Amino acid sequence: MRLVSYQGSKGESWGVLVNGGVVPSDKLGSGLPATLQGLLADQLAWTGLVRGLPQRIAEAEPLALDELQLLPCIPRPGKLVCLGVNYVDHAKEGGNQIGDYPALFLRCATSLLAHGAPLRVPKVSSKLDFEAELAVVIGRRARFVSEAEALDAVFGYACFNDATLRDYQRKTAQWTIGKNFDSTGAFGPCLVTADELPAGCVGLRLQSRLNGQVMQDANTADMAFGVARTIALLSEALTLEPGDVIVMGTPGGVGYARTPPVWMKAGDTIEIEIEGIGVLSNPVMD
Repeated sequence: MRLVSYQGSKGESWGVLVNGGVVPSDKLGSGLPATLQGLLADQLAWTGLVRGLPQRIAEAEPLALDELQLLPCIPRPGKLVCLGVNYVDHAKEGGNQIGDYPALFLRCATSLLAHGAPLRVPKVSSKLDFEAELAVVIGRRARFVSEAEALDAVFGYACFNDATLRDYQRKTAQWTIGKNFDSTGAFGPCLVTADELPAGCVGLRLQSRLNGQVMQDANTADMAFGVARTIALLSEALTLEPGDVIVMGTPGGVGYARTPPVWMKAGDTIEIEIEGIGVLSNPVMD
């Protein structure tokens, strides 16, 4: 199943993506949560939705996708945990090493933007880099879970562009500020439920394309810390809750490591594609 969040007439809403259209949640049954994050937190509502979904979709009139104002898949995650240097080639190009424990940092909800929304180059820097990444959305509470049971906590997956202001990233030993400028974390285009993809999303091709030119081209099998191991490690320290997001790091080929460096600029289009999930596309604006 493919789900989207969008701005409805009464606020944040969600629906099921079907044949290029979106069947809104209010056509899928009564009493469903108003937001996708609310749905994830309500297991009974989710179970009821799945049970009657085929008939309700067949009876509903879908909305045109291109007429909707999409939102990030989960507009306001309770936690958004990101991994750094999680691919060997990216670690090498940056002069880093992959340790025995993942490099972790947090993003804020105010940094997120949807598929099709403008990714902003801020006034204070032009060194805006692209990072194609896999996003994992949690669907069940997870605390002290083993690696073997960790994937039971996953609801679905999406594309993510962890766009980074490289000069600000290096102003401190912590990467937080360079990763949290407004409108730099693209998240979409849709949330694909885990049952439609390989376990842990292993073995999927991952690309970034800047103005149609392939910049990054890798496979999720190359991650040093896979989805299951990452969830197990995180759950040792914190409680993962429905609607939390984990962003799994980027492969080699980023802009700062090129000679000369390649930065995203106004007028560009950046695309992130993950096999089986879709294409996340954003124009770049000042």
